[in-house]
Amino acid sequence: MKKLIFIVSVLCLFQSCVSKKNQAIKQNILTLKDSYCKAPFKYNYENKLPSYSSDSILNANKHLKSIFTDQSILILNALDNLDEVDEILKLKKDSSLYSQVKVLQLKSKINSKITIALTELDAVAAEFDCEGERVAQIGNYVDNLNQSRNNKLILYSIAAGAVASIAGGIVKDEGWSSAIDITGGALGAGFGLATLNPKGKKVEFIHQRNLLRDIWHEKLDSPNFPPFIWYMYTEKRFSNKEDRSIIQHMKERWLHYQFDDDKNAADHSVIFNDGGFYRYNDLQNRAAMLNQMQSATRTINQTINYLLLDLDKLIL
Repeated sequence: MKKLIFIVSVLCLFQSCVSKKNQAIKQNILTLKDSYCKAPFKYNYENKLPSYSSDSILNANKHLKSIFTDQSILILNALDNLDEVDEILKLKKDSSLYSQVKVLQLKSKINSKITIALTELDAVAAEFDCEGERVAQIGNYVDNLNQSRNNKLILYSIAAGAVASIAGGIVKDEGWSSAIDITGGALGAGFGLATLNPKGKKVEFIHQRNLLRDIWHEKLDSPNFPPFIWYMYTEKRFSNKEDRSIIQHMKERWLHYQFDDDKNAADHSVIFNDGGFYRYNDLQNRAAMLNQMQSATRTINQTINYLLLDLDKLIL
């Protein structure tokens, strides 16, 4: 009997500790539930995308191909700086001081727009990074909830077996003793099987400003991205193979690795909505997708860096 009382006391103490921990976890979840990553000031970008007629743009600027790569020419067009480049080429034929000063002024104008573009890239990459961290944090809380639940079930399983063993020793009647053993074994097995739940706990997670939704639908229906960044995402000449755009390649990987090639499941996933109830695996997928988009955004800096190098050669 003393052993039975001891087991029950330990079980109650453990339950109390777990309850306090769960309360702290739930409070943290409330803090993380809605996004703190969006900018405090909403800038209304001009809803005008650069031309996607890349072949026509390149054909009209063949005279620049000895100086700039095709990608650099398209960026200059997207930033509306091709006229400045043509003016610099004309001024370079004149070695007067006026022409030299004018060239520097024009280059400064081009650099100003490139700086804004680089700042936009950094801002978008930073938001992807922040959202990824927010998802990772709440994912850790859900994982803790699942671990806490499993620990309780394991303890209940052990306690059920111990109680059945002690009670079976106390009860002298063989029929009742067998019944107690069977019941205790069934309870222990039930608690053990419950720990095998593959889905685990759910948590509400809100993201009305959903960067991944625009990527998945390939439509800029929101002010989430500056037009220049969206152009870099969606113009196929800025991807490695130049057969499809950056986000088309990204979507293909998501469909295969995150959704097991089930497009219907992807289209209806909570990841691309305003939010909802997430399980741990969904949170892991969202974090991975955000991190992939952050990396893809930062690689655009390399393309702009090549443009800056070409511009320096132009001025020399």
